[in-house]
Amino acid sequence: MSVISQLFTRRMLICVFTGFSSGLPLYLLFNLLPAWLRSEQVSLKTIGLFALIQFPYTWKFIWSPLLDRYALPALGRRRGWMAATQIGLLGVIAAMGGFSPASQLSAIAWLAALLAVLSATQDIVLDAYRRELLPDLELGLGNAVHVNAYRVAGLVPGSLSLILSDFMPWDKVFMITALFMLPGLVMTLSVKEPDRALPPKTLREAVVSPFKEFIGRQGWQDALLILAFLLFYKLGDSMCTSLATPFYLDMGYSKTEIGLIAKNAGLWPAVIGGLLGGLWMVKIGINKALWLFGAVQMLAILGFAWLAMIGHHSEISALALTQLGLVIGLEALGVGLGTVAFVAFIARSTHPAYTATQFALFTSLMAMPRTFANAAAGWLVESLGWVGFFVLCAIMAVPGMLLLFKVAPWHERSSD
Repeated sequence: MSVISQLFTRRMLICVFTGFSSGLPLYLLFNLLPAWLRSEQVSLKTIGLFALIQFPYTWKFIWSPLLDRYALPALGRRRGWMAATQIGLLGVIAAMGGFSPASQLSAIAWLAALLAVLSATQDIVLDAYRRELLPDLELGLGNAVHVNAYRVAGLVPGSLSLILSDFMPWDKVFMITALFMLPGLVMTLSVKEPDRALPPKTLREAVVSPFKEFIGRQGWQDALLILAFLLFYKLGDSMCTSLATPFYLDMGYSKTEIGLIAKNAGLWPAVIGGLLGGLWMVKIGINKALWLFGAVQMLAILGFAWLAMIGHHSEISALALTQLGLVIGLEALGVGLGTVAFVAFIARSTHPAYTATQFALFTSLMAMPRTFANAAAGWLVESLGWVGFFVLCAIMAVPGMLLLFKVAPWHERSSD
């Protein structure tokens, strides 16, 4: 079967829905929530602190064994948790817009924290379901489809919702955004429960065995190097995009211009980069892809520094919109390439018998910089300015690239 024909299978269609359902709540926290708070005159420091609400993405591996060990009464071990988290996300997103950032910021923070817990829990079970659904030969392609659908989901809170906010109250915007969780819920109710892996017999087995297997397979030294790589590879890019929407607003762009230009210019290069990356990895392997795609990802960050050097626009011209589109498009292409290789590396590093916990551990480490470093982004911007901040983001990408010498040597053919 050709690669093109493999794209049009039921398994790849399911990966579209898992990616969309996973991406929507995260992009809401990344894009829509900061834009909402900034438009209501909340300070950059406070918005930066809201990054700490993403803490559950960092520590989700702690409760992932519970999802491996226990099943809810209906739908099975994987589908039951998928449906429960998706229903919860729909309700929390719909409720969030009913609060005022000016007088009820603490309530919004609690709702955002609950949203992050539900979203992180959904990610645990969706990652496990996808790993059990896909045969090993389709892992790269399936993850590329998942990542691209994840990106497409960003169009809703990062584009459509922003545009709607210029024409209707925020409570209606959040209600409409919440409805986009329904496709994932319909998918969950329509698919079959995977039976590839047997559940652990005890909670102790669910907690201990995944870590013992990973350390036993890699050895202590290599295991720690891999964990450090997962921590640092996306650090610069994560910091760069953490305050992207407030940055665009500070540069003088309206929410509608951000929705129409910035988000769309960022989507399609990321999708194209993801698909090209998935196909290219078949030829060059994951190791070389991590080197090449990571270099593009790191250099593209400097485009934001260039945009910041141009400065604030009192009037937005066609040239200003073109500059914005070019910078975001280049950065998105690099991120699209880098993310596909990174997720493929994570999938390759997991053992099928311990999917949920190992996948959760690895993706938690990937999210850790996003939580801690991004919380300080507001202070860094106010201390360094936008130009200095983006230059620092490019520098922060270097340690992850250096770790490639150990975890993914250029001349070592990966076993994918």
